[in-house]
Amino acid sequence: MNTQPIISSLAPMAGYTDYPMRKIAAQFGASYVVSEMISAVAMCMNDRKTAVLAKIGESEAPVVLQIFGHDPAMMAEAARKLLTGDYAGCSYAAPPAGIDINMGCPVKKIVTSGDGSALMRTPDIARDVTAAVADVCAKHGVPLSVKIRAGWDSDHINCAEFAAAMAEAGASKITVHCRTREQMYMPSADPAYAESVAQALKSIGKSVILVGNGDIESRADAERYLAIGCREVAVGRAALGNPWIFRELSDPEHFTPPTLDEIRALSISLVEAVVREHGETVGVRESRSRAAYFIKGMRGAAGVRDRLNHAETLSEFVKILETIGEE
Repeated sequence: MNTQPIISSLAPMAGYTDYPMRKIAAQFGASYVVSEMISAVAMCMNDRKTAVLAKIGESEAPVVLQIFGHDPAMMAEAARKLLTGDYAGCSYAAPPAGIDINMGCPVKKIVTSGDGSALMRTPDIARDVTAAVADVCAKHGVPLSVKIRAGWDSDHINCAEFAAAMAEAGASKITVHCRTREQMYMPSADPAYAESVAQALKSIGKSVILVGNGDIESRADAERYLAIGCREVAVGRAALGNPWIFRELSDPEHFTPPTLDEIRALSISLVEAVVREHGETVGVRESRSRAAYFIKGMRGAAGVRDRLNHAETLSEFVKILETIGEE
């Protein structure tokens, strides 16, 4: 068995990859973590709620801050503010390790504004955005990464040429989520898209790191991406209920699947951290979907989920989590 460490990151997920989840990913071996999406427009308007998304806490792995938008000047200004901390509410235990541009989000409210994966339909604008942000990153000595999808739909697969254009514009890392925008998160991701990107990047002679993303639930899944030219992998939904995957990727010799007691303890620890971060009312509400990932596939999971959805206080929530696996 290949026991070499695999470089892996916690992929950005709105509503999930806040400080408590990123800290857990770092604890289990993620090489770095990526923040939730941060609106460039909101950053330029000094929105305090948006600034909270950029918080970098203690004991996190290196944190890359992800921004979204489609105006080159605003995106560059947002990157500058984030890298310098020149905004109200800045809270960094360590400086940002880089900037990531989201060109892959498929959510309707994002793409209808011309952001996220909509940029894959406007490569000229995407290139201008990347070039503008790359200049800012270069001035501050941090790398720029761009996250993309395979394309808009099955009739418009353009990840290879699009990735090459972003690399030419200054991106030093490309993450490809191996689904189209139309597919959202189903059906299964197809690593062949990442392979086409690897070939395109090789053809232009750019030393760009390729990151594979999509359905990585085990070391074997990660190795499939490495075999076709990826140098790193980004783990998304699979990590929400199984952060142990980062240990499997980084230290397979010492990895063992979690016990039921470990799953209970970590799920409770996460909810308590979310409540500390966001307050009890909001924290409990946001923890309902998070806790569901820990019990997915267990006997009695539906009943536990129903009880969690009706819990109103942290103490209620914890008591229910303590029964995981008993039904």
